[in-house]
Amino acid sequence: MGTDAGELTGLYMDQQLYRPEPETFGDRDDSALPGVAEELDEYFHHGRTTFDVPMRLAGTPFQRQIWTALQAIPYGETTTYGGLATALGLKPQSARAVGLANGKNPISIIIPCHRLVGSTGNLTGYGGGIQRKQFLLDHERTAMHAEPTRRA
Repeated sequence: MGTDAGELTGLYMDQQLYRPEPETFGDRDDSALPGVAEELDEYFHHGRTTFDVPMRLAGTPFQRQIWTALQAIPYGETTTYGGLATALGLKPQSARAVGLANGKNPISIIIPCHRLVGSTGNLTGYGGGIQRKQFLLDHERTAMHAEPTRRA
């Protein structure tokens, strides 16, 4: 996890693609943003569907546009790379550029890059691995049907 001035700047899985070198993280400090761990616990165990932790996204304007749009994909739902491109007013052939920006998402799970799927609905590319992507999607779909009330 990366933090700066009380804002989350990175949340990576082990063996994640595009993960910065470990020395860039500095010493581990689990107290830096206690709300992150709490909200992730609520996401995985208590039905949290959105996140409130303060974030600072460092990337190109296009990447930040994609990462912001990812946060608008509802919990438990998916959209395609091309669908997101179209929703943003981009040409459908921009799907590949959307995918590249999605792959550079520095804040996994909280910015739900796992909610993007291929044009046929198949799971494609995920920096944390396809199995984790499937797990996260299954988790959200199961939680939607199992929890009568969810914290937001």
